[in-house]
Amino acid sequence: MPAALKYLAPDDLCASIDASPSPFHVCATVAAELERNGFTRVDEQDGWTGGGRRYLIRGGSLVAWIDHGGPFRVVGGHTDSPNLRLKQHPDLSSAGWQLVGLEPYGGAWLNSWLDRDLGLSGRITVREANSWSERLIRIDDPVLRVPQLAIHLSAERKGVQLDPQRHVNAVCGVGDRGSFVEFVADRAGVPVADLLGWELMTHDLAPSRRVGIERELVSAPRLDNQVTCFAGLSALLAADSADITPVLALFDHEEVGSTSDRGAQSELLVTVLERIVLARGGDRADFLRTMAGSICASGDMAHATHPNYPERHEPAHRIEVGGGPVLKVHPNLRYATDAVGTAAFALACAQAEVPLQRYMHRADLPCGSTIGPLTAARTGLCTVDVGAPQLAMHSARELMGAADVSMYAAALGAFLAPPG
Repeated sequence: MPAALKYLAPDDLCASIDASPSPFHVCATVAAELERNGFTRVDEQDGWTGGGRRYLIRGGSLVAWIDHGGPFRVVGGHTDSPNLRLKQHPDLSSAGWQLVGLEPYGGAWLNSWLDRDLGLSGRITVREANSWSERLIRIDDPVLRVPQLAIHLSAERKGVQLDPQRHVNAVCGVGDRGSFVEFVADRAGVPVADLLGWELMTHDLAPSRRVGIERELVSAPRLDNQVTCFAGLSALLAADSADITPVLALFDHEEVGSTSDRGAQSELLVTVLERIVLARGGDRADFLRTMAGSICASGDMAHATHPNYPERHEPAHRIEVGGGPVLKVHPNLRYATDAVGTAAFALACAQAEVPLQRYMHRADLPCGSTIGPLTAARTGLCTVDVGAPQLAMHSARELMGAADVSMYAAALGAFLAPPG
């Protein structure tokens, strides 16, 4: 395993996740580490110079690179995770309770959000004279809770079906209280009249931690897909090749289809890659030639075989926690992997001296997707879908093997720095 890789400890992963309750905080966490390692932030409205370590942030998305002048090796991932998000007019009341209106974001496994102490995080825009500024906000007090229905009130004492309109609103208090937006403005230290907009979401306040008899597991929120953000950052910081330009591209909005100004279906990545070539003194033809020799690893989490539901998995494709990185293949292109991408990642795993597992979804169950097919179609890059195995995907709390953190990072590191 490459000795240069940093931040491989599962405890470091837990600290990174706990510091990053929203996509905007993920970008801030990654950016702080990039700057500690000699990266400089660039603005998309400025002219760029070639060479060096650079990064940019657009909302909840981040792209970072080390320009060595060669073709690109891209590790892609996403910063967002399913959760419950604040509505624009959130104040509700019912039966004497004060409620906050929430709406599911992405494929949130709703029952997992019940009876948890929830905080709030994201970004706000604040009036500044005739303009505005952006600020991150994070409230780690247990201000919200979505209560479960008592078993005695459910039909035949069976589980209830949750209506996303009616059943995921959070209790915030009782009696007559001020508006929740005023509460947010007060916590942000701004007059409520100057609070112009917000993208705010709930997060579970229980900290990430190592669990299991031998502490061989990691229990945390947002493993999907902050593990890739963490492992990809570690891989980029270790990348040192005079022939390859390593790139880390972390997109927002994957969980809702990636169709936004900063999602994987946007111009963000392809524009950045072209501008890197232009800053070197190249032209459009140089950019197209560079892209033809480049490749992308789309990193997202993978389904480990569930011990209580083994029949839900493809029988010949058992995926083990602690068994190493996962190559994800889907003949109908829910994953972008082809034989060429497979070769590149398989060689990276061999270089990193970590095992490679191969995942396929059951043909009789609908399969999720990733940024992989979108990135391949948008950029024309050969793209391979990979990940680390986990259980409870899209739950408020997910589970993975501690050993998989370092193996995944090592494989991505070898992918970004292949032998010459």
